[in-house]
Amino acid sequence: MQLSSSRAFVSSDGTRPTTMASAIPRCTSVKLLAVATVFLLLVSVTTVQSSQGDKEPVYRDCVKQCVRTNCTGARLRGFQSAQPQYMALTGWTCRDDCRYQCMWTTVGLYQAEGYRVPQFHGKWPFARFLCFEEPASALASLLNGLACLLMLLRYRSTVPRQSPMYHTINAFSLVSLNAWFWSTVFHTRDTYLTEKMDYFCATAVILYSIYLCCVRTLGLRRPGVSSMVGVLLILAFTSHVSYLTFVSFDYGYNMAANATIGMVNLLWWLCWCWQNRRTLPYWWKCGLVVMLLHGLALLELLDFPPMLWILDAHAVWHLSTIPVHFLFYSFLIDDSLYLLNTEKMGVKVE
Repeated sequence: MQLSSSRAFVSSDGTRPTTMASAIPRCTSVKLLAVATVFLLLVSVTTVQSSQGDKEPVYRDCVKQCVRTNCTGARLRGFQSAQPQYMALTGWTCRDDCRYQCMWTTVGLYQAEGYRVPQFHGKWPFARFLCFEEPASALASLLNGLACLLMLLRYRSTVPRQSPMYHTINAFSLVSLNAWFWSTVFHTRDTYLTEKMDYFCATAVILYSIYLCCVRTLGLRRPGVSSMVGVLLILAFTSHVSYLTFVSFDYGYNMAANATIGMVNLLWWLCWCWQNRRTLPYWWKCGLVVMLLHGLALLELLDFPPMLWILDAHAVWHLSTIPVHFLFYSFLIDDSLYLLNTEKMGVKVE
């Protein structure tokens, strides 16, 4: 498709780039959920790897012209002196500001021609608030972290340290808090480092959830088994991070790896819930949590341009997971107290 030449930028060589780059196509219920989740991840790979907006000649020429005009000499010094301190501290450069301004210029051209808003560098265009690139997602990540912290404190005040799962659950909570911290940082400022930390820490949470499930289902009676599984999970995580860091940051591989371990986590917890549905009255909390976490991820299939340039499907997904923390820790508290009581009575834990 083409934009009207009268609305296009004049590039540095005096020509008007008007041709747009071609668009890039974008046990029963448990099995359906798994298939849908994998499909979601495959869609996400395409979204991350290619974007129409930043391929546009209009956008590229705009950025090139802006950098040449504003990011050298006296104008660069003027930009730096006028830049708010919080923008400088979060690493916003003159070139970044050019990309941001040219993104909105390109969006305006698309809307003027009646075309769908494109993505830029793998993401929808968001209205920047202060130094926050994605304000809604950053806020949602922060609220998830606060919910996790609040329930961890409640867990510690309710469950005695003598409970068999106490230390394992505390460690899991710290891993989760770290992940939400980096998610908040990444949605505040997308850089090479923050992107990697967000992805790696999310993988760590899933792997630790598998370890948590292993300890609960096998490790209490066979500590050696859970120790071996823990070592294997650490090796898997180390190999995963090393490959993505030193060989190739392959989005497709990263998504496939997370989908695989996510399904292992889902099915293992659900099997435990099914086996204990008649003996543990709170089993449904765990089952509902794992189903919700995987089901809510499907919200990303809605993938729409941000409402008011702030709220997109990813932010809605993060917002929807906030209440899940309360239900999950309610399960952990119930189960930890049950384990403590059965240990005192000398009953073998199943």
